[in-house]
Amino acid sequence: MHSTANGTTAELTGLGTPEGKPFRSTVAEDIRPQIVGVYTDLDQARLGDATLHAEVDARFSSRPSVWKLAAMAGAGLCTLVALACLYFLDAADGRRRRRFLPARWWRFTGTDAVVLATLGLWHVIGANTSDDGYILTMARVSKHAGYTANYYRWYGVAEAPFGWPYELLAQMTRISDASVWLRLPALLAGVLCWWVISREVLPRLGSRVRSAGPRWTAALVFLALWLPYNNGLRPEPFIALGALLTWCSIERAIATRRLLPAAAAVLIAAFSLAAGPSGLICLAALFAGSRRVLFVLAAQVRATSGGLLGYLARIAPVLTAGTLVLTVVFADQTLTAVAEATRVRKLVGPDFSWPDEPTRWISLLSLTPDGSLSRRFGVLAMLLCLAVCLAVALRKGGRIPDTARGPVARVLGIAVMSPLLMAFTPTKWTHHFGVYAGLAGALAAVTAVAVGGNGIRLPYLRTLFAAAVLFLVAFSFTGSNGWWYVSGYGVRWPDRAPLAGGVGIASLIFGLGALCLAVAAWQYYREPYRSGGNNRAAAPFDRIAVRPLTIAAAVLVAFEVATMASAAWSQYPAYSVALSNIRALEGKPCAMADDVLVETATADSVLQPYTGAPGDGLAADNSGFTANGVGDPAPEGGPGGGTGSGGKPSTPPPGGGPTDKPKSDPGINGSTVALPYGLDPKRTPVLGDYTADHARPSHLTTQWYRLDLVAVQQDSAFKALVLTVAGHIAGEQQGHRVDGAALRVEFAHRADDGTLQPRGDLTPPTVGGAPGWRNLPIPLDRIPVGANAVRLVATMDDPTGKQWLAVTPPRLPRLATLDAVVGHDAPVLTDFHVGLAFPCQHPFDHRDGVAQLPAWRILPDKLNAQVATTWQGDSGGGPLGWSDLLVRSEPVPAYLDHDWTRDWGELQRLTPYVDAPAAPVTVRVENRWGWAGDDPIRADPARTP
Repeated sequence: MHSTANGTTAELTGLGTPEGKPFRSTVAEDIRPQIVGVYTDLDQARLGDATLHAEVDARFSSRPSVWKLAAMAGAGLCTLVALACLYFLDAADGRRRRRFLPARWWRFTGTDAVVLATLGLWHVIGANTSDDGYILTMARVSKHAGYTANYYRWYGVAEAPFGWPYELLAQMTRISDASVWLRLPALLAGVLCWWVISREVLPRLGSRVRSAGPRWTAALVFLALWLPYNNGLRPEPFIALGALLTWCSIERAIATRRLLPAAAAVLIAAFSLAAGPSGLICLAALFAGSRRVLFVLAAQVRATSGGLLGYLARIAPVLTAGTLVLTVVFADQTLTAVAEATRVRKLVGPDFSWPDEPTRWISLLSLTPDGSLSRRFGVLAMLLCLAVCLAVALRKGGRIPDTARGPVARVLGIAVMSPLLMAFTPTKWTHHFGVYAGLAGALAAVTAVAVGGNGIRLPYLRTLFAAAVLFLVAFSFTGSNGWWYVSGYGVRWPDRAPLAGGVGIASLIFGLGALCLAVAAWQYYREPYRSGGNNRAAAPFDRIAVRPLTIAAAVLVAFEVATMASAAWSQYPAYSVALSNIRALEGKPCAMADDVLVETATADSVLQPYTGAPGDGLAADNSGFTANGVGDPAPEGGPGGGTGSGGKPSTPPPGGGPTDKPKSDPGINGSTVALPYGLDPKRTPVLGDYTADHARPSHLTTQWYRLDLVAVQQDSAFKALVLTVAGHIAGEQQGHRVDGAALRVEFAHRADDGTLQPRGDLTPPTVGGAPGWRNLPIPLDRIPVGANAVRLVATMDDPTGKQWLAVTPPRLPRLATLDAVVGHDAPVLTDFHVGLAFPCQHPFDHRDGVAQLPAWRILPDKLNAQVATTWQGDSGGGPLGWSDLLVRSEPVPAYLDHDWTRDWGELQRLTPYVDAPAAPVTVRVENRWGWAGDDPIRADPARTP
């Protein structure tokens, strides 16, 4: 058999047709198989000289040749020479050169202190983005792979032409994988953004714009947009800074009538675009100032009578600066490799076109973390500021009073063009809104002047502006206070709109907005009768008109910081992002791996009854429970379920799924039910009350099980008593009542003569995922002092017959941290949500087109696990497309220390179906031209395997 992209031919050797021709068949299309291994039941003697040779696609595992390195170095040197020549051409007019950084750059103010303190505090306690683990894993693996691959999708193609910040991150991982270290570039970008806004942008927009009121407004709106979007590893912080620097460079070119700053603007815009597709907004800054820059160009050429050659001499360095980014884009990849990577990403998707832009805004208005109240406010405040500024400018003949007309007009043009340019990005994530942080701050300052000065002098219009701000805040508070994955631990209102005294905060703020509307109506009708009419001085309002937006931004920033700090406080000593970052600063960088406790010997942890055989321990008093009374364990939607969407999950439930077949060999109490979590049926009985017949009340009281509480409390490896159950248990979860069986755990002290003294009882905690198998942990410090016996009491009375309960004996497992169990060397498939939370675990490597077989998998919580499984699956070219063919997964019981019922995720042990040796790989290194082509990657997601 021989298979290539052009066709596949199969021939039966040693046989022939009556005409003497060989049996051969050819399919003239690309049906190359996905090869994950080659296996046979034949012994070596019968194989003879049979061989298999596969050419592995390793087109992205490349490095630049000496000639290419020399060409890139030459490009950089020539760019420097060209810019130097442009500098001397600029200086030919004889005017004095300005300081690059004015003296005001180094004057520290109270506003600077607040902004820097907030950014620094948020760096430690603030939430991260959902893609941080994704990006960190790509960066960590790139060292072994030899290139930065999209690790979780798109068949591992290179990230080029976008994503040079990931290369910087990859170099940083050589030092440490701790979050506080890796996010330092984002923190630095935030500090520089504010420095540029306060030192360059605001003074350029007018003397009134840089006064105290507008300055505070700019700072708070900037923080309101920066904090929820730009505290992670995504490229938006760099693009936000690049957009500001591009505009500032263009403005400096216009102000100084020099072309070198314009070349710098083109250079910055090009690198911003190469950082991510949302860098397109930098083109808005170039276009907004292009006409004035062309005037500067024409004036210089006319002054020197340079003619056509004078134009070319000045335009060429600017274009050179813009094309220098190609040395970064193609530094480690060829032209055809980048083209193929782009083709695969477009083919597999997501790949949206401009008419799909509403998708991004719909996500912003959802109740998910994409549409949280913090994310809504900054973006909507920017739109409100843009609308107010445009309205004032149109009303005042194209100029906002007390501001610089040209720079403000260009800022407004950028704000109008940026959302239009963003429509051309191929993905529509709300993460991209982070690039607007600097622009939002500038617009907020201009809005403060427009409303507080001579732009809007009528009182009722200012009151209308206050009402608009209140309605904006109210609408923002209709969203949840949700954050992604571990960032939301302990945060209030993670899945609903915030409440105050049982009343929605949004409703209260909306009421204040309605009151402002009533005041505005009163002022409108009273205006003609006021003394002085429209000519009254606006001075009394100058100090208060900017307050609605300023106060609203301050409230939102304070709300974000306070809720996150409160969450860290309430979680302690359990895991939180803040505690993890503080530990990293103390030299403990393994984050959540030190807080997740894993059972080390689940099958050996089952308690034994005081009397009777272990197989009969569950049925001391039994009515309606049988050894095979276990229903379908597939999780349901809604409260207590595992999907949260009302549908069946795409992945099996923990410990087993509905496809698990009964065991042919009965267990210790005759059950043929497949037990979860590695429990041994020969040692672990199970009883359940599920029946396909008419529903009837059922009751179960188990034997008393031996629990030596005094002894186990002296061993730190024992921390919780665990119940492994399935079905429906009554309780409360996230404010919702969960229906089901009444399950109670009773404790007693058993004397040597067998007499029992009750010591109390308790209801086990509610854990989501019903009716699937799940573990209910009871911390040992909740068990009554002196107890050495425990039993279960369950009652089910469901007339519908849809609810059922299954139990196993109580267990007392030995626990160890996930970091100790998994270690730092074993290859792990970390789903993209969890990479930043488990930085010490070793992601499986890939090199020369061959991936390492993972031994473990770490998943996020149930809802995010479904997203990750779909994204990383075979249809998207992810690692689950091949790993599921090679290994079987077995969930290992694990819990979050001090936060026992938290759905932190899941640890799975991956075992190969066949213990086969790795195939030998021979690497052949070739020197190739960048335009040399390879066969296209077979990446059609609709194909039949």
